[in-house]
Amino acid sequence: GFYEVASVNFRDVIMVGPNHYGIGSWVAAMKDGTWETPLGDVQVNSQMAEEIRKRSPALDFDDYAHSRDHCLEVQLPFLQRIKQDFKIVPVVLVSQNRDIALDLGNAISQTIIEMDTLDSTLLLASSDFTHYEPNGEAHKKDGELIKTILSLDVNRFYTILERMNISACGYGAIATMMVAAKNLGATRGELLKYATSGDVTGDVSAVVGYSSIVFV
Repeated sequence: GFYEVASVNFRDVIMVGPNHYGIGSWVAAMKDGTWETPLGDVQVNSQMAEEIRKRSPALDFDDYAHSRDHCLEVQLPFLQRIKQDFKIVPVVLVSQNRDIALDLGNAISQTIIEMDTLDSTLLLASSDFTHYEPNGEAHKKDGELIKTILSLDVNRFYTILERMNISACGYGAIATMMVAAKNLGATRGELLKYATSGDVTGDVSAVVGYSSIVFV
C-alpha cells in the first residue's frame, strides 16, 4: 500500500484509527504537537485539524486519547520512508458507529475541498480485520467485508460487519475514509493484498487478517 502511494506528492496525511484503550474522548484529534520516530519528527497540521473540527460536531481535541495507542504511530515510519516532509492530522475512535463515520468522513472531505488540498492530502485508515479465528473463517469473513469496501458501500459494510460478527478493530476508521473518499470522487477500491498472520507464522488455528486497499 505504501509503495502504491509513494508516487503521490502529498503534504498532509489525515489518519484515522481505533482507540484500543478506550481512554479520552470518543472521537479524538490532536490540535497541535510533534510525533517522534527514529526517522525524525512529524508535525500536526493545526490549521487542517481545526477546520475538520469546525465541521464535525462529534470531534474533540484530546491529546490524552492518543497517549497510549499505537495504530497511527506505526504508520509513520512507512510514510517517512517514502516522503520526507509532511504533516498529519491524527484521529482515534472509541465510537465507531455509522453516524460517526458519516459525520467525520463528511467533515474531512469538506475540509479538503474548501482548503483546496485534494491533490496534496493522503487519507489513511488503520485497522486489522478478523482477530483470532481459524484461517478459513478469517478468509471467508474478511472476503465478504472487503467486497463492501471495494464498492464503497458504507451501509452494506456495516450490515456485513454486524451480521457476520467481524472483529475488525478499526471498522469505523475504514468507514470514515470510505465516506470521505467517495465524497472526493473515488468510485471504487482496489485490493492490493490480503493475508493473515498464519501466512507468516504457519499457525492457522487462530489468525489475524490484514489487507491493503486503495481508493481510486
